[in-house]
Amino acid sequence: MLACEGFKPLKIQTSRKGGFLLEEIELVFVYNADRGVFHAFGDYVHKIVTPATYPCKLCAITYGMGGMKNNWKKFVESRELPVKFLHKNEFAEQYPDKKEDFPCAFLKKGDELELFISAGEINRTGDLEDLKALVSMKIKELNLKEESSQ
Repeated sequence: MLACEGFKPLKIQTSRKGGFLLEEIELVFVYNADRGVFHAFGDYVHKIVTPATYPCKLCAITYGMGGMKNNWKKFVESRELPVKFLHKNEFAEQYPDKKEDFPCAFLKKGDELELFISAGEINRTGDLEDLKALVSMKIKELNLKEESSQ
């Protein structure tokens, strides 16, 4: 799991009946791949031999042969939301009752997860720039009033 260092959950005001509620939120991306040395090796080989059939579009466009693409890493680190990444087996362990198609992204508000970007949306992106535009658009759609966490 990669969690961007130095982030604290962002506190936001969300509209509720009778006023505003301060919540902590973070963005959680889930790869359509399992964590583990053998899985990573198999994924690496699959991306080289038959990249068109590789099942994780999120992995395919955000990772190169040397790891996470620098352009994606800088983009993620520049978001006002804290961002973390989980493999699907890690996600299943942490959220056994949550069933979604992967890859996808969730907005975690307190203890609750809400689908933020579906597998279909991620799989329709053509490249890293499309993915970054999608994430930026979805964050902008939140139209949240940010509060400092101090």
